[in-house]
Amino acid sequence: MINFITEFFVFIIGAAIGSFLNVLIDRLPRNESINGRSHCDYCQKKIAWFDLLPILSFFILGGKTRCCHKKLSWKYPIVEMITGIAFVCVMSFRPNEARGGIFLLDPSTSLPSVASLGMTLGVLGIISCLIVIFVSDLKYHLISDYILLALFIFSFLFHLNNNEAMKQFSNFFLSGLIVTTPIFLIYFFSKERAMGLGDAYLSAIMGFLLGWKAGFLALYIAFVTGAIFGIVLIILHRKKIKSKIAFGPFLVLGTVIMLFWGQKILEIIKKIYGF
Repeated sequence: MINFITEFFVFIIGAAIGSFLNVLIDRLPRNESINGRSHCDYCQKKIAWFDLLPILSFFILGGKTRCCHKKLSWKYPIVEMITGIAFVCVMSFRPNEARGGIFLLDPSTSLPSVASLGMTLGVLGIISCLIVIFVSDLKYHLISDYILLALFIFSFLFHLNNNEAMKQFSNFFLSGLIVTTPIFLIYFFSKERAMGLGDAYLSAIMGFLLGWKAGFLALYIAFVTGAIFGIVLIILHRKKIKSKIAFGPFLVLGTVIMLFWGQKILEIIKKIYGF
């Protein structure tokens, strides 16, 4: 019962943060200030506090604005729910150790150490930034420099609380440079048609966070899933061969997979190929 109450409380906090992430997703790409009260995107009227309850308000209002009865995007409750669920998943397990910047999950019942709490806060921040990047790049084809900076800071915090990682801290900067090289070359030679500069910055942070081995695997996952997604859209006539598809969401997918399951994936690869 206590665990359920705790997890529900964490979910509520996550959903509330998800509501703020929605603000970042919509305002940062449009260079709007994130200060001040929320307003209707259609008629610009201020939104009352009781219409800003995470998840609930969307369904209470029937998916429409109270002021002008325009349709609200499903993005708002989905982001809030995903953030809440992600927070519960991260807080239900906590880091036991990190090798090469990879977050390992340990369902231990013992009290967490200060370092463990610091790493968990770092991961919560990382996940929040990745959610913003995923949705904003998907919707606006733009990754905010502010979110990239926040992602780097949270990644730094993650490593800062891990003694094993701190022993090879300089290697993470080198890993970032190594991982971003192929993305930057694609960006440079395609003159931003195939890849954006934001993708290059994101891949650099991926390398810094994960290390070069896991970082390259995250890139591989991003390229494969991106290619599959693109082919499906072309088959369904939703996109043409030369159509631009946001690559940031696939980089986010690769990062999340390697952040939580990377160590197991690397161990499987080592058993199969012997390196």
